[in-house]
Amino acid sequence: MSPEIEDLCSRLDRISEDLADLAMRRLRDSIDAGGHELPVDEKLITRARRAVEKASGLLRSSSEPVDDWA
Repeated sequence: MSPEIEDLCSRLDRISEDLADLAMRRLRDSIDAGGHELPVDEKLITRARRAVEKASGLLRSSSEPVDDWA
């Protein structure tokens, strides 16, 4: 994997962790406030985290040699 791709993947991984932390804070805040439903923005944050994880995975997989690309 090129150093540039490796750096991007590391940054995406940190962003994914930050998004996971933010989603957990939103859930805790909702529970502390007596909420019985998931906060709307928590779902959006979780979707964004999954997209970032997917991007990181795609970059990692695209940097591996593939013999059947013909």
